[in-house]
Amino acid sequence: MGARFAGKVVLVTGGSSGIGRETARAFAAEGATVVVAGRDEQRLAATVKEIGGDAVTVDVTNPADVARMVETVVARHGGLDVAVNNAGILGSPAPAADLDEDGFGAVLATNVTGTWLCLKHEVAHMRAHGGGAIVNIASNIGAHGRLPNMAAYAASKAAVSALTRTAARDHIAEGVRINAVSPGATDTEMSRRPGETDADRAERLKGAIPLGRVGATAEVAAAVLWLASGEAAFTVGHDLVVDGGATA
Repeated sequence: MGARFAGKVVLVTGGSSGIGRETARAFAAEGATVVVAGRDEQRLAATVKEIGGDAVTVDVTNPADVARMVETVVARHGGLDVAVNNAGILGSPAPAADLDEDGFGAVLATNVTGTWLCLKHEVAHMRAHGGGAIVNIASNIGAHGRLPNMAAYAASKAAVSALTRTAARDHIAEGVRINAVSPGATDTEMSRRPGETDADRAERLKGAIPLGRVGATAEVAAAVLWLASGEAAFTVGHDLVVDGGATA
Protein backbone atom coordinates (compact mmCIF):
# COMPACT_ATOMS: atom_id res chain seq x y z
CA MET A 1 0.00 0.00 0.00
CA GLY A 2 1.27 3.48 -0.87
CA ALA A 3 0.04 6.96 -1.56
CA ARG A 4 1.61 8.01 -4.88
CA PHE A 5 -1.84 8.80 -6.28
CA ALA A 6 -3.66 10.02 -3.18
CA GLY A 7 -6.22 12.64 -4.18
CA LYS A 8 -5.98 11.74 -7.88
CA VAL A 9 -8.82 10.63 -10.12
CA VAL A 10 -7.82 7.81 -12.45
CA LEU A 11 -9.80 6.40 -15.39
CA VAL A 12 -9.00 2.91 -16.71
CA THR A 13 -10.79 1.68 -19.83
CA GLY A 14 -11.10 -2.06 -20.29
CA GLY A 15 -10.98 -2.10 -16.50
CA SER A 16 -13.11 -5.16 -15.85
CA SER A 17 -10.53 -7.86 -16.57
CA GLY A 18 -6.88 -8.70 -17.22
CA ILE A 19 -4.34 -5.90 -17.37
CA GLY A 20 -7.01 -3.23 -16.95
CA ARG A 21 -8.40 -4.72 -13.78
CA GLU A 22 -4.96 -5.25 -12.26
CA THR A 23 -3.99 -1.68 -13.16
CA ALA A 24 -7.15 -0.35 -11.53
CA ARG A 25 -6.38 -2.41 -8.41
CA ALA A 26 -2.83 -1.05 -8.30
CA PHE A 27 -3.95 2.58 -8.58
CA ALA A 28 -6.52 2.06 -5.82
CA ALA A 29 -3.83 0.57 -3.59
CA GLU A 30 -1.81 3.75 -4.15
CA GLY A 31 -4.64 5.98 -2.93
CA ALA A 32 -6.36 6.95 -6.18
CA THR A 33 -10.07 7.27 -6.80
CA VAL A 34 -10.40 4.82 -9.69
CA VAL A 35 -13.12 4.75 -12.32
CA VAL A 36 -13.19 1.59 -14.44
CA ALA A 37 -14.89 1.71 -17.82
CA GLY A 38 -15.98 -0.96 -20.26
CA ARG A 39 -18.91 -2.67 -21.93
CA ASP A 40 -19.67 -5.41 -19.39
CA GLU A 41 -21.64 -3.84 -16.55
CA GLN A 42 -21.55 -6.97 -14.36
CA ARG A 43 -17.80 -7.41 -14.60
CA LEU A 44 -17.25 -3.72 -13.94
CA ALA A 45 -19.42 -4.02 -10.84
CA ALA A 46 -17.32 -6.95 -9.66
CA THR A 47 -14.15 -4.89 -10.02
CA VAL A 48 -15.66 -1.98 -8.10
CA LYS A 49 -16.83 -4.33 -5.35
CA GLU A 50 -13.25 -5.57 -4.99
CA ILE A 51 -11.27 -2.33 -5.17
CA GLY A 52 -13.79 0.45 -4.52
CA GLY A 53 -14.13 3.44 -6.79
CA ASP A 54 -16.68 3.77 -9.55
CA ALA A 55 -17.68 2.36 -12.94
CA VAL A 56 -18.94 3.77 -16.22
CA THR A 57 -20.18 1.68 -19.14
CA VAL A 58 -18.72 2.68 -22.49
CA ASP A 59 -18.27 1.51 -26.04
CA VAL A 60 -15.00 3.16 -27.04
CA THR A 61 -15.92 2.98 -30.73
CA ASN A 62 -18.86 5.33 -30.11
CA PRO A 63 -17.81 9.03 -30.01
CA ALA A 64 -20.85 10.12 -27.97
CA ASP A 65 -20.27 7.30 -25.50
CA VAL A 66 -16.63 8.29 -24.99
CA ALA A 67 -17.52 11.95 -24.49
CA ARG A 68 -20.15 10.92 -21.94
CA MET A 69 -17.62 8.71 -20.13
CA VAL A 70 -15.18 11.56 -19.54
CA GLU A 71 -17.98 14.00 -18.65
CA THR A 72 -19.34 11.50 -16.13
CA VAL A 73 -15.97 10.96 -14.47
CA VAL A 74 -15.43 14.70 -14.11
CA ALA A 75 -18.98 15.37 -12.89
CA ARG A 76 -18.89 12.63 -10.28
CA HIS A 77 -15.33 13.07 -9.03
CA GLY A 78 -14.35 16.66 -9.77
CA GLY A 79 -11.68 16.06 -12.38
CA LEU A 80 -9.47 13.64 -14.26
CA ASP A 81 -5.77 13.39 -13.46
CA VAL A 82 -4.70 10.11 -15.06
CA ALA A 83 -6.18 8.02 -17.88
CA VAL A 84 -5.17 4.54 -18.96
CA ASN A 85 -6.51 3.63 -22.39
CA ASN A 86 -6.49 -0.14 -22.20
CA ALA A 87 -9.71 -1.23 -23.97
CA GLY A 88 -8.91 -3.48 -26.90
CA ILE A 89 -9.84 -6.63 -28.78
CA LEU A 90 -7.77 -9.39 -30.38
CA GLY A 91 -9.97 -10.19 -33.34
CA SER A 92 -10.33 -13.54 -35.11
CA PRO A 93 -7.04 -15.13 -36.22
CA ALA A 94 -6.52 -15.50 -39.96
CA PRO A 95 -3.72 -14.92 -42.49
CA ALA A 96 -3.56 -11.28 -43.51
CA ALA A 97 -4.92 -11.83 -47.01
CA ASP A 98 -7.81 -13.93 -45.70
CA LEU A 99 -9.17 -11.38 -43.23
CA ASP A 100 -12.50 -9.86 -44.18
CA GLU A 101 -13.12 -6.13 -44.14
CA ASP A 102 -15.53 -6.23 -41.21
CA GLY A 103 -13.16 -8.21 -38.99
CA PHE A 104 -10.15 -6.02 -39.83
CA GLY A 105 -12.21 -2.87 -39.37
CA ALA A 106 -13.59 -3.96 -36.00
CA VAL A 107 -10.11 -4.42 -34.55
CA LEU A 108 -8.94 -1.03 -35.79
CA ALA A 109 -12.16 0.66 -34.66
CA THR A 110 -11.65 -0.50 -31.07
CA ASN A 111 -7.88 -0.51 -30.72
CA VAL A 112 -6.94 2.56 -32.76
CA THR A 113 -9.98 4.80 -33.19
CA GLY A 114 -11.20 3.90 -29.70
CA THR A 115 -7.86 4.82 -28.16
CA TRP A 116 -7.79 8.08 -30.11
CA LEU A 117 -11.35 8.99 -29.11
CA CYS A 118 -10.53 8.41 -25.44
CA LEU A 119 -7.32 10.42 -25.71
CA LYS A 120 -9.14 13.23 -27.53
CA HIS A 121 -11.67 13.76 -24.74
CA GLU A 122 -9.19 13.14 -21.92
CA VAL A 123 -6.80 15.75 -23.30
CA ALA A 124 -9.63 18.24 -23.77
CA HIS A 125 -10.33 18.12 -20.04
CA MET A 126 -6.74 17.87 -18.84
CA ARG A 127 -5.34 20.78 -20.83
CA ALA A 128 -8.11 23.02 -19.52
CA HIS A 129 -7.47 22.00 -15.90
CA GLY A 130 -3.74 22.04 -15.30
CA GLY A 131 -2.62 18.92 -17.18
CA GLY A 132 -2.46 15.21 -16.49
CA ALA A 133 -0.96 11.91 -17.57
CA ILE A 134 -2.20 9.43 -20.16
CA VAL A 135 -0.89 5.90 -20.70
CA ASN A 136 -2.00 3.97 -23.78
CA ILE A 137 -1.72 0.19 -23.83
CA ALA A 138 -0.05 -0.97 -27.03
CA SER A 139 1.70 -4.34 -27.51
CA ASN A 140 5.14 -5.67 -28.35
CA ILE A 141 3.59 -7.34 -31.41
CA GLY A 142 3.24 -3.87 -32.88
CA ALA A 143 7.03 -3.75 -33.00
CA HIS A 144 7.98 -7.30 -34.00
CA GLY A 145 4.89 -8.62 -35.82
CA ARG A 146 5.94 -12.22 -35.26
CA LEU A 147 2.57 -13.60 -34.13
CA PRO A 148 1.11 -15.48 -37.11
CA ASN A 149 -2.44 -14.76 -38.27
CA MET A 150 -2.78 -11.60 -36.17
CA ALA A 151 -2.18 -8.89 -38.79
CA ALA A 152 -5.10 -6.70 -37.72
CA TYR A 153 -4.05 -6.77 -34.07
CA ALA A 154 -0.39 -6.11 -34.92
CA ALA A 155 -1.30 -3.21 -37.21
CA SER A 156 -3.61 -1.72 -34.59
CA LYS A 157 -1.02 -1.84 -31.82
CA ALA A 158 1.70 -0.38 -34.04
CA ALA A 159 -0.72 2.45 -34.71
CA VAL A 160 -1.28 2.97 -30.97
CA SER A 161 2.47 3.33 -30.48
CA ALA A 162 2.72 5.86 -33.32
CA LEU A 163 -0.32 7.76 -32.06
CA THR A 164 1.25 7.94 -28.62
CA ARG A 165 4.52 9.42 -29.88
CA THR A 166 2.85 12.06 -32.03
CA ALA A 167 0.16 12.99 -29.50
CA ALA A 168 2.83 13.30 -26.81
CA ARG A 169 4.59 16.01 -28.82
CA ASP A 170 1.30 17.69 -29.69
CA HIS A 171 0.17 18.12 -26.09
CA ILE A 172 3.16 18.21 -23.75
CA ALA A 173 3.27 22.01 -23.88
CA GLU A 174 -0.31 21.97 -22.57
CA GLY A 175 0.75 19.96 -19.54
CA VAL A 176 -0.53 16.58 -20.76
CA ARG A 177 2.12 13.87 -20.61
CA ILE A 178 1.39 10.88 -22.88
CA ASN A 179 3.23 7.54 -22.95
CA ALA A 180 2.51 3.90 -23.75
CA VAL A 181 3.19 0.45 -22.35
CA SER A 182 3.70 -2.48 -24.71
CA PRO A 183 3.19 -5.77 -22.91
CA GLY A 184 4.30 -9.08 -24.33
CA ALA A 185 2.60 -12.38 -23.51
CA THR A 186 0.86 -11.78 -20.19
CA ASP A 187 -1.20 -14.02 -17.91
CA THR A 188 -4.63 -13.00 -19.22
CA GLU A 189 -7.44 -14.80 -20.99
CA MET A 190 -6.50 -12.96 -24.19
CA SER A 191 -3.11 -14.70 -24.30
CA ARG A 192 -4.65 -18.20 -24.09
CA ARG A 193 -5.75 -20.15 -27.14
CA PRO A 194 -9.15 -21.91 -26.93
CA GLY A 195 -8.91 -24.90 -24.60
CA GLU A 196 -5.32 -24.14 -23.67
CA THR A 197 -4.13 -24.61 -20.08
CA ASP A 198 -1.53 -22.48 -18.33
CA ALA A 199 0.98 -25.31 -18.80
CA ASP A 200 0.16 -25.57 -22.52
CA ARG A 201 0.66 -21.83 -22.96
CA ALA A 202 3.94 -21.86 -21.05
CA GLU A 203 5.23 -24.66 -23.27
CA ARG A 204 4.13 -22.87 -26.45
CA LEU A 205 5.75 -19.57 -25.50
CA LYS A 206 8.86 -20.55 -23.57
CA GLY A 207 11.12 -20.46 -26.61
CA ALA A 208 9.95 -16.99 -27.59
CA ILE A 209 10.53 -15.31 -24.22
CA PRO A 210 14.15 -15.14 -23.00
CA LEU A 211 12.99 -14.83 -19.40
CA GLY A 212 11.26 -18.19 -19.84
CA ARG A 213 7.74 -17.34 -18.68
CA VAL A 214 4.74 -15.18 -19.41
CA GLY A 215 4.38 -11.87 -17.61
CA ALA A 216 2.13 -11.19 -14.64
CA THR A 217 -0.54 -8.54 -14.95
CA ALA A 218 0.95 -6.88 -11.87
CA GLU A 219 4.23 -6.41 -13.73
CA VAL A 220 2.47 -4.55 -16.53
CA ALA A 221 0.45 -2.51 -14.03
CA ALA A 222 3.67 -1.47 -12.27
CA ALA A 223 4.99 -0.03 -15.54
CA VAL A 224 1.75 1.86 -16.11
CA LEU A 225 1.81 3.36 -12.62
CA TRP A 226 5.42 4.45 -13.00
CA LEU A 227 4.70 6.24 -16.29
CA ALA A 228 1.66 7.95 -14.74
CA SER A 229 3.55 9.04 -11.63
CA GLY A 230 5.72 12.04 -10.88
CA GLU A 231 8.73 9.72 -10.94
CA ALA A 232 8.38 9.70 -14.74
CA ALA A 233 7.91 13.47 -15.07
CA PHE A 234 10.69 13.71 -17.70
CA THR A 235 9.38 10.75 -19.73
CA VAL A 236 7.30 11.85 -22.71
CA GLY A 237 6.23 9.91 -25.80
CA HIS A 238 7.90 6.71 -24.63
CA ASP A 239 6.68 3.18 -25.36
CA LEU A 240 7.81 1.03 -22.42
CA VAL A 241 8.13 -2.61 -23.52
CA VAL A 242 7.36 -5.18 -20.79
CA ASP A 243 7.89 -8.57 -22.44
CA GLY A 244 10.61 -10.59 -20.73
CA GLY A 245 13.11 -9.80 -23.46
CA ALA A 246 11.03 -11.05 -26.39
CA THR A 247 11.85 -8.00 -28.51
CA ALA A 248 15.39 -7.50 -27.18
